[in-house]
Amino acid sequence: MQIEIYSKPDCPYCTAAKMLMDAHGLRYEEKVLNINFTREHLLETYPTAKTFPVIVVDNFYIGGYNHFKTLVESKQDNKQLLKEA
Repeated sequence: MQIEIYSKPDCPYCTAAKMLMDAHGLRYEEKVLNINFTREHLLETYPTAKTFPVIVVDNFYIGGYNHFKTLVESKQDNKQLLKEA
């Protein structure tokens, strides 16, 4: 499973998302605004993204922190997360 989190500095929801992933033993790659990507590139790639973080699992756009949290906490087994994402 490949998880990418597009974050920005000083973003409390980005920090919460990373803590959630760590708590569930999920590995992720963090990409930081203006270091690894631009806002323009992000919006071209994920035009429906309106807030940070932007979370992508196996190239499937999940959404922000609240969407990801709901998805992770609704699964008994994180492997099931992959099958449905």
